[in-house]
Amino acid sequence: MPETLAVVNCSQLVTLSGAKRPRTGGDLRQLAIIEDGAMLVRGEYIEAVGRRREIESLIDTACEVIDAGHRVVLPGFVDAHTHPVFAGMRANEFEQRASGATYREIAARGGGIRSTVRSTRNASQADLVKAGKRYADWFLRNGTTTVEAKSGYGLTIEDELKILRAIKQLHDETPLRYVPTFLGAHDIPTEYKSRRHLYVSLIINEMLPRVAAERLAEYCDVFCEEDVFTTDETWEILSAARCHGLGLRVHADQLSLSGGAKLAAELNAATADHLEHTDATGIMALKAAKVQPVLLPGSVYALGSNDYPAARQMIDAGLAVVLATDFNPGSAPVPSMPMVLSLACTQMKMSPAEAITAATINAAYSLGRGDEIGSLEKGKRADFVIHDVSDYRELAYWFGVEHPWRVYASGELACQKPDR
Repeated sequence: MPETLAVVNCSQLVTLSGAKRPRTGGDLRQLAIIEDGAMLVRGEYIEAVGRRREIESLIDTACEVIDAGHRVVLPGFVDAHTHPVFAGMRANEFEQRASGATYREIAARGGGIRSTVRSTRNASQADLVKAGKRYADWFLRNGTTTVEAKSGYGLTIEDELKILRAIKQLHDETPLRYVPTFLGAHDIPTEYKSRRHLYVSLIINEMLPRVAAERLAEYCDVFCEEDVFTTDETWEILSAARCHGLGLRVHADQLSLSGGAKLAAELNAATADHLEHTDATGIMALKAAKVQPVLLPGSVYALGSNDYPAARQMIDAGLAVVLATDFNPGSAPVPSMPMVLSLACTQMKMSPAEAITAATINAAYSLGRGDEIGSLEKGKRADFVIHDVSDYRELAYWFGVEHPWRVYASGELACQKPDR
């Protein structure tokens, strides 16, 4: 690629520049838009942003110039909660839910997470990478350039390591950037159902040391729910993970008010995710501990539930809200952040600006990468998307559409829609 790249003729250059911290309150609505904006990229990083005339004065003959065609340019979406490496699919469970079965009923019959575990255990790393590359393409086509990627469909030492190694391979071999999270505590495997304490011990004493020794994860997550991992078990696992230098994330209060949000606050976790049933006490605990809530309306929608997280209450309390897809084969088969933006606006009454902030700069900070990605500013990585719309609000308004015209990751073209 050329040494420099200029993007000009942007109807709106949505920079999200501002304070170097997660955005809260009114700052969630401040997108720092430059009308008729332009951007200069040098190698993998942004060199300058500004008005078109300012950037055009910096362009030399060696620079490749991209005419955005009066389209909107945004940072690449940062999807801070995904499960992108697995084998098989669960369309049969989708059909069962359409007939009235609940997530818990399907799981009790041996479906749910355990169904995907069986398929994933039987798959090789090469099989998982092949499938993962297909899903990586889906993310890129929807404008996502970074994903947090969880394991959790192996539930044995070697199968969890296999998944994490596949995540590393996908990071190395696709334009999509992966932030790996160890989720060995995703469910109690069938063979340990009557001796769950032994599985918790296996995670703490064998899985975590191996994951840490091979440096295969940056974070550890636990599905904290009374019929999955109790708050006491979650505390044990995450405390051990912290001793191995891993950051902490928690699946909290998804199916019930389990105390997950309060536990995430007590542990000073980076994030508490889901939060469909979190109450005012949990919200205030998250605020006091500065834990970022990661809201996943796509899973609420896919499960046919109406229990959307209390996003407005969280924003009013001063929380730095994050939006993510929860992409997985069971409860959220959705790789589209624009679809999540639409759900956030229609079902959780977030404004389009708040939703975009939650899916970019706030998500980047939740992954410890707020100084590198999530906004379009000098010195940051050139992850950006030219969307085929003229106003940023159209991303949530026209739902069910792949808006990106061109997607760039680290300054290189990663995905392109054919010109009309």
